Amino acid sequence: MAKTNPKTTARGKRVSRIRKKITGTSDRPRLRVFKSNKHIYAQIINDATGRTLMTMSTVDKGFEPGEEKGKTEAAKKVGIVLAERAKAAGIEKVVFDRGGYIYHGRVKSLSDGAREGGLDF
Repeated sequence: MAKTNPKTTARGKRVSRIRKKITGTSDRPRLRVFKSNKHIYAQIINDATGRTLMTMSTVDKGFEPGEEKGKTEAAKKVGIVLAERAKAAGIEKVVFDRGGYIYHGRVKSLSDGAREGGLDF
């Protein structure tokens, strides 16, 4: 039996509470965020079909760490690149799913980058 961490258990409850209210459709897919201690990951998901349309993270081959310093600036760059890929695929509007995290720091930076890149949410 695996040990459970109270932080991850509480976050899991927040995620399920959020997911009751937020669903992605083909018109407005869901932009989902996950962060680890070192990296940040974002997915655009169509919940009607259960398919992930595209992903972007700091460990992707398309992500080149450049002049940005720190994880917050890297998260903003991930948001910008994801928005550019989404615009190229014809996705204009999304629903933002913060993944049970507080909306500040890296999560806020990623969403600001996605807005700056042209996504509407």
